[in-house]
Amino acid sequence: MIEAHNFEPRDAGFGWMINHLPTIVWQRRYYAFTIFVAFLIVACAAAFVLPTLYRSSATLLIESQELPTNVAESPGTGAIEQRIAKIRERVLSRGDLISLIEQYDLYSSERRSQPLSKVIDKMRKATTVGALEGDIGQQPASTPGQSNVIALNMTFDYQDPVKAQEVLQSFVQSFLRMDSDVVEDQAMLTVRFLEDQAQKLASQIQQIESEITALKARNGTALTQGGMPSMIDTGSYSAQIVDLENQNRQLLVQSRNGGGKNQALAAAEAALAAARTQFSDTHPDVIAARQRLQLLRQQAAQAGASSGDDAIQDQIRANNEAIGLLRAQRDSALARANASIAGQSRAPAILEQASQLEDRASQLREQYKKVSDDLLKAQNSARMAGEQRAERLSLVEPANLPDHPHWPNRPLLLGAGAAAGVVFGLLIALLMELLKRPVRSPVQIEGLGIPVIGIVPIIDRRLKKRRWWHFFRRQEAELA
Repeated sequence: MIEAHNFEPRDAGFGWMINHLPTIVWQRRYYAFTIFVAFLIVACAAAFVLPTLYRSSATLLIESQELPTNVAESPGTGAIEQRIAKIRERVLSRGDLISLIEQYDLYSSERRSQPLSKVIDKMRKATTVGALEGDIGQQPASTPGQSNVIALNMTFDYQDPVKAQEVLQSFVQSFLRMDSDVVEDQAMLTVRFLEDQAQKLASQIQQIESEITALKARNGTALTQGGMPSMIDTGSYSAQIVDLENQNRQLLVQSRNGGGKNQALAAAEAALAAARTQFSDTHPDVIAARQRLQLLRQQAAQAGASSGDDAIQDQIRANNEAIGLLRAQRDSALARANASIAGQSRAPAILEQASQLEDRASQLREQYKKVSDDLLKAQNSARMAGEQRAERLSLVEPANLPDHPHWPNRPLLLGAGAAAGVVFGLLIALLMELLKRPVRSPVQIEGLGIPVIGIVPIIDRRLKKRRWWHFFRRQEAELA
């Protein structure tokens, strides 16, 4: 006789197991029940042994600036997420957390058994700062600097609900204060930077304008004549000098011959008349002849006691003075002409230098105008920041006092433990079935290569008793 439990089916497969699954579970119910109870006990222990944590939460609203952006730009730089991240790092810094731990006597048991660094890390993990985006009828931000974040949600978990509320309230106040300080400091820094830049540009513009003025002053003749050489007539000076020298020779001859002063006066009048016929009254020759005639007349009026020879000598001295004056004027005109000619050779370079300075000054003026516009907007932004009208955080929901634990969730833990016990219990029952390999189907025997002659059913005595009882009840009913 072959023991059924010692069969080693090879090719029977596992299809037969599905038909006998209820029988397998019932026969292996002790394994499944043991695993279920073990998981349930672990879940109960976790639900009631783990420390109870209460979560306090608060909401901060991100309010936009009250003035349009074309009047005043927001003093904040970068996306709002970056600004919040920077503030979060400052709020959750080591020094601030140590102050809160000592102020509210947090984690007293952990501080006695763990290093302070681990306690600080635990407090940081218990603090969360999340962004709430406005996704109602809005598209994702497509340009840098835009964001759909409209609010912040802050939470803090701790075993004592009152301390959880107090610590979170301290976090919220620090967030609001630092956000206001950051916005105001950024606005003032922008104003100072733009003011310094505007002053530097104004100084550079003034310096270039001074250079242009000095250049034009040094080379005014070359710049005004536009590169054309100046024409100076020195022939008139030479002619007057020759005429005066001739007069002096005639006067010397008259002096030797004993001529009077009336002849000199007549010669002067003739020279003035000749000059007027050739030139206008403002011409240098006419002016010189007129001055000589006036001088002779004065001398003639005062020459009552003078002799004719003295008058001639006076006229000669006057002519010599006039000759010296004319020569000085001629030399000055020649010097100006030479300087003008020398300046004309440098005129293109001077004009190019002046043009470059003007272009540079124009560029600096444009930059100064742009900086002035930005400075005006920055000043408006600084004023908005000081008056709490710029982009800022405002408290919408203050830190609440939690009235029920956030962790552990006991119903969830118990349900998860029970579900895990059922699943693992069924798996253990099937595993034991595969390890013991009992014969439950003819397919298993046929898999061994042994033909099945017949199947003997299992007679359940409890079923037999039930059938006898039903038969006895039926006989009593017929006799009645």
